[in-house]
Amino acid sequence: MCPGVGTFTIVVLGSPGVGKTAIIRQFLSNEFSQVYTPTRRRSVHRPSVILDNSIYHLKIVDVPSIPAFPATGAQEWSDSRCRGLRHANAYILVYDICCPDSFQSVKTIRQQIGEVRVSSTKQVPIIVVGNKRDLQKQRFTPRRSTSVLVKKMWKCGYIECSARYNWHILLLFKELLSSGVGRSCKHLHSSICIQGALQRNRCNIM
Repeated sequence: MCPGVGTFTIVVLGSPGVGKTAIIRQFLSNEFSQVYTPTRRRSVHRPSVILDNSIYHLKIVDVPSIPAFPATGAQEWSDSRCRGLRHANAYILVYDICCPDSFQSVKTIRQQIGEVRVSSTKQVPIIVVGNKRDLQKQRFTPRRSTSVLVKKMWKCGYIECSARYNWHILLLFKELLSSGVGRSCKHLHSSICIQGALQRNRCNIM
C-alpha cells in the first residue's frame, strides 16, 4: 500500500458481454479467452504497476451487470456486487462499439455516478471505453462523434481498445493513472531508477 495514501481503487462497469473482464485479463496477464463466460460475481484484483518511475498499488474491481449504481450506503451494502462502488477512486465504463444499447447503459451509469458523487470534494476520473475496436466496420456510430460527446458533454475521458488483440489496453490504464487523482496515490520507489528495462511513459505490471 502507498504509505499514508492507500490503494487506488478502480471500478469497471458496463453491460454483459462488452469485455470488462477481458480488458482486465489482458492488462494483468496478456490473456484473452475466445469463450465468453458471463461475470456472475464481483471479483477483485490487486496488482502493483510502475508508471513514470513511480509505483501504484491498485485495486481493480470487476463488477457484473447491476440494475443501477447504488444511490445510498444501504443499497451499496445490501447487494454484494455493489460493495465499495460509491467510494472508488476512478471508474472505467465499458461499452461495445457495435452495440448501441451498451452505450446507453454507460450513459445511464455515468449519470448515476454523477448524482451520487456530486458532493465529493475531489473530482473522480471516469473513462468511457469503447471495446471491440477490431470490429470497426460494424460500429454503430463514428468514433469522432462519440469522442466529442463523451469529452465535451459528459466531461469524461474517452478511449477505444480491443481486448482481443490487446490494443490500447495499457494506454487505458496509463491515462487513468496519469490523471490528477491518480498522481495523489503514488510514491517514489527506491529500486525503480536502477531497473534499466523501465523507460519513461511505460507502464509495467509488477
